[in-house]
Amino acid sequence: MKVVAGTVAGAPKMLPAQFGLINLLKAGAAQLIVLHHLAFYGPMSDHARVIYPALFDWLAGSARIAVQVFLVIGGFLAAKSLAPSGHAGCAAPLRAIWRRYAKLAPPFLAATLAAAGASVWAAQWMSHDSISAPATFSQLSAHALLLHGVLGYESLSAGAWYVAIDFQLYALMVCMLWLVGRVSGNRQQAWLMPLVAATCITLSLLHFNLDADWDNWAAYFFGSYGLGVMAWWASDPRRKPGIAVVLMLMALLPAVVGLLLEFRSRIALAAVVACVLFLWGRHRHAAEGYAWAVVNGLGKISYSVFLIHFPVCLLVNAAFTRFAPAEPEWQALGMLLAWSGSLAAGAAFHRWVESPLSRLMHFVAERLVVRDVHMPRSLPR
Repeated sequence: MKVVAGTVAGAPKMLPAQFGLINLLKAGAAQLIVLHHLAFYGPMSDHARVIYPALFDWLAGSARIAVQVFLVIGGFLAAKSLAPSGHAGCAAPLRAIWRRYAKLAPPFLAATLAAAGASVWAAQWMSHDSISAPATFSQLSAHALLLHGVLGYESLSAGAWYVAIDFQLYALMVCMLWLVGRVSGNRQQAWLMPLVAATCITLSLLHFNLDADWDNWAAYFFGSYGLGVMAWWASDPRRKPGIAVVLMLMALLPAVVGLLLEFRSRIALAAVVACVLFLWGRHRHAAEGYAWAVVNGLGKISYSVFLIHFPVCLLVNAAFTRFAPAEPEWQALGMLLAWSGSLAAGAAFHRWVESPLSRLMHFVAERLVVRDVHMPRSLPR
C-alpha cells in the first residue's frame, strides 16, 4: 500500500483527549506499517513465515490498510489548522501550501537518499526485488518535488507515495477553502464548507476511489481524508449535539453508500476511525500517566519511523541473508531486530534530522514573510 499529519503554526491548541487519541492511533498504525513492509518484502519473512503462517499472511496483506488511519488523521488535523470552525476562506493559500511542503519534503528527501544508499549497500549482500535500481538525478528530483508517482517514477522507498498524496490532499483542502471563500465573498456561512466537503467525499468514494488509475492523485483518497475533516468540525464541543451528529452523517452517508456499492475494508476502517475521533472529541478523557507518555512519544516520532524504516529493514534483511542461517528462528529474530531498529532509527531521525530541518525551514519561511511585509510595493518617485 501506499502514511502523516501536521499542523500549521498558529493553530488552536488540541484538546488533550484528542491529542492522546491521535498519538495512540498514529503509534499503532506506524507499527503495523513497519511490520507490513517487513512481512511483504522479505526475504527474512519468506523463511520465518512457517512459524505462524496466518499472522504473516495478515501482516503482508490486510495490515496495509493501517494507512487509512493516517489519511483520516491528516484530514482531521488539516481542518483543525486551516478552518477550525468550518468556515470557508484562506488568506494566504500559497504560504499555507509552502509550509506543508517545507514540513514534509526535506526529511522525506533525506530518508529517500538514505534508502537509495541502503539499496546500493544491500545489493552487495543479496539479490531481491525489494532492492531498487541505482537512483537517477531525475528520479531524485521527482521525489524532492513530491511528483514521483504522478510522473511515473519508481519509488525509492516503501510508502513514498503517501508523502506525495498527503501533500496533494492538504493543497487540495487549502484550494477548496480559498476558492469557496472567494466565491462566497468570505461570508461566514456555517454550512457551506461542510456541504462542499461532503460533496467531494461523495465524488471520491463513488467514483475516483473505484478506479485504481486515480491512485496517484488526491481525488482517490479524499473520501478518507474528508471523513477526518468532517470529524474535526463535528467534534467541536461548542456545537450543539444535534448539529454535530448531522455533520458526521453528511460524511458517513456517502461512505455507507460507497461500501454498499463495493465493499472496501480500507473505507470501512476510515469510517470507524473518523467516528472514534468524533466521539472521543465530544467528551473529556484523561490522557495522563506513564503509558500515555510512551504513546505520545511513539506518536511524535511516527513520521520519522515511517520515513526511515525501509532502509533499516532493507539493510537488516541483507545482513541476515548474507551472514545468518536461513532458518525460521534466525530470520524471525532478524525481523524483530529490524522492527526495533526502525523505532530506534526513527527516534534518532526525528531528533537529528526531522526536527532541525523543520526549524530551519520555518526560520526561512518566516524570514521570507518578514521580507515580503517590509518590501516597498513600488519604486519611490
